[in-house]
Amino acid sequence: MSSALVIIAAITLVALYLGMRARRGHDMSLEQWSVGGRSFGTAFVFLLMAGEIYTTFTFLGGSGFAYGKGAPVYYILAYATLAYILSYWILPPVWRYAKAHRLISQPHFFARKYSSPALGVLVAIVGVVALVPYLVLQFKGLGIIVATASYGAIPSTAAVWIGAAVVTAYVIVSGVRGCAWNSVVKDLMILAIAIFLGIYLPVHYYGSLGSMFHAIDLAKPGFLTFAAKGSSVTWFQSTVLLTALGFFMWPHTFGSVYTARNEQVFRRNSIVLPLYQLVLLFVFFCGFAAVLKVPGLKGGDIDLSLFRLSLQTFDPWFVGVIGAAGVLTALVPGSMILTTASTLLANDVYRGLLKKDADDASVARLARFLVPVVALVAIGFTLHGGDTIVALLLMGYNFVTQLFPALVCSLGARNRVTKQGAFCGIVAGVAVVVATTSLHVSIAQLMPFLPDALKDINIGFLALGVNVVVLAVVSAVTQSRTHAGHTPARAH
Repeated sequence: MSSALVIIAAITLVALYLGMRARRGHDMSLEQWSVGGRSFGTAFVFLLMAGEIYTTFTFLGGSGFAYGKGAPVYYILAYATLAYILSYWILPPVWRYAKAHRLISQPHFFARKYSSPALGVLVAIVGVVALVPYLVLQFKGLGIIVATASYGAIPSTAAVWIGAAVVTAYVIVSGVRGCAWNSVVKDLMILAIAIFLGIYLPVHYYGSLGSMFHAIDLAKPGFLTFAAKGSSVTWFQSTVLLTALGFFMWPHTFGSVYTARNEQVFRRNSIVLPLYQLVLLFVFFCGFAAVLKVPGLKGGDIDLSLFRLSLQTFDPWFVGVIGAAGVLTALVPGSMILTTASTLLANDVYRGLLKKDADDASVARLARFLVPVVALVAIGFTLHGGDTIVALLLMGYNFVTQLFPALVCSLGARNRVTKQGAFCGIVAGVAVVVATTSLHVSIAQLMPFLPDALKDINIGFLALGVNVVVLAVVSAVTQSRTHAGHTPARAH
């Protein structure tokens, strides 16, 4: 057994132990299991929210995107920074309302704000549809990391099954508390590994960061700048804004807001988290360092750039350390997604749609039962999903961003959006996302008459625009009907 495999196995067992131990001293009621009893301080909430940054998408995809695309990779750095700044104003009122009404999920918030159980069910369905491909992404990344870092000793399929079993076990036992404890280990490891690799690899192969970028610019002119068309500055700006609006609309990220002890947690985190984002630069440097040293990677193989360069640079034991950090970037976000998806299905679909009188104890049991079910579905797509999952993953952010207009309007002192308007707006926006993604169309194809500077706008803005228009029109119509008369029949 190689030293790399020993280290990866050891860290996986540590994750399982911490996840199981996290429930000690706590009665795992629905509230404890799903939102940690609303008792988490600044550090734990920080780590749960930071978990959204450092997933396998960032560890593999961030370095791979830098390797394959160049300058456009910086959108990953910018969008979460903007989202954290917005959180200073958005999250405290969300937390206050959730605490006052003892809410435990994102759909709960929308259903209560708009007095519409149907809207809560819709939000839950949108959330689950978006979460499944996100979980698949973590499992696929886990398979790649373990297979590569173990020098092929463990096939990717076996790694996916083992990782899913570990996450499922501690999520059933400890819920969000297990996620929080493992976030501590994950962030400490990824912080140390990313900074070390981001400095060492450029210096080792090029002498300095400046020399690395100079060498890349000479070998691949234009690679470090934005293209005139396609991945242009317009694409960058619109994608950053769109994904920033959708950042906290992911059900598991939204749900992490409920775990806080008080609202000051969010204001402190909104100051620190943008600085924490800067660690991503070191992940990008790893990808850039591989451009000239591991040439020829194409398509999905660009995500292997960090590990391919590490394999030819370091001894097996250190490759194992890198692989162990990568494993945690899959397990921790995966556990948050599993907890959230199971809660949505049990609390908001089952109780919201099928059995409205179900008590918290029965919902908690059902949520735990659904954890392995959701995990098995994700494993199935991971191993047999093909290109369909890629299309779903691209839809993910555009899906959840459709919840943003209704959320923002609900935070106002006087919300003029009706439940019908919110419902129809979300449905219209999601329908446009499905249509444009399935047909692979862009703004340039749909609106060829636009100036070139606007043709690269992210297609998700079309869906968001339709959403807002439908929300406003339907709300105006339903409001006028409500206020036109006050007879019982008309009100009903």
